[in-house]
Amino acid sequence: MTLAFEKDVELAPFTTYKIGGKADYFFTAKNKKDLIDVVSYAKDKKLPFFILGTGANILIGDKGFQGLVIHNKVSNFRFDVNFLIAESGAVVGDLIEASLQKSLSGLEHFIGIPSSVGGAIRQNLHFLSPDRKETLFIESIIENGLVLEGGDEKTVSREYFQFGYDDSILHHKDVIVLEMAFKLFPKDKRLIQEQIDANLKWRQKKQPQLSEFPSCGSVFKKIEGIGAGRLIEKAGLKGVKIGGAQVSEKHANYLVNLGNATAEDVRALIRFIQERVQKETGHLLEPEIGFIGEF
Repeated sequence: MTLAFEKDVELAPFTTYKIGGKADYFFTAKNKKDLIDVVSYAKDKKLPFFILGTGANILIGDKGFQGLVIHNKVSNFRFDVNFLIAESGAVVGDLIEASLQKSLSGLEHFIGIPSSVGGAIRQNLHFLSPDRKETLFIESIIENGLVLEGGDEKTVSREYFQFGYDDSILHHKDVIVLEMAFKLFPKDKRLIQEQIDANLKWRQKKQPQLSEFPSCGSVFKKIEGIGAGRLIEKAGLKGVKIGGAQVSEKHANYLVNLGNATAEDVRALIRFIQERVQKETGHLLEPEIGFIGEF
């Protein structure tokens, strides 16, 4: 088995935050065999590793990652009647566009979320409808999946993933998603496009866009049915800055990089928000993002 590693690779360009130090070693997995082989190698060598998808929903430390970062570019997908079978590195936005062309509905609600399939499963990707009446979870359209567990490939049901809010078995067990099958539904292409347009319009109005400022998406979990952004706003923290990191003026649960933020700036702002919100509201906010590497 020959694996070509890069050394001392800057990680910031691979994240939506545009923050983070270097990886000691970096490997790009381009197919399923690459991914399985490199994970096996890292485990055999007892080399710490992290699988990187689109780089959203994470904050990488300023000192980088002391180990191996595996960039998951395993992104093939195919249709089988109304099923979409996608590898874990496929980008959700690409799947939405392909499904639209097939007049298949189910994924369009997640338009504008920069996630890979693997990340979507890990976090149980969800979307609050513009009327705030319904939260849609990606688990609802999952048929089954192919995972790597203990070095073995296993086909598993939706129930295997033990989905919760911002949660799945991937947070608690050494499991790697290889492929997922989504059950979609025939629908008029025009109606799917209308839903995509409506959701994008809502996101552009309510959430800071990556084209404006780098961010990692929502930072804190909602608590007792209350959106974290509302609690942060109630504590008067919209627009507050620490270093190059700022609480977004558009949506208080987004902490944006003004252009020169460090991971420590973001961490300090997170701690400040937690302290202030707990003091003002009695609620202790819990981050939903992953903290990767050395800070």
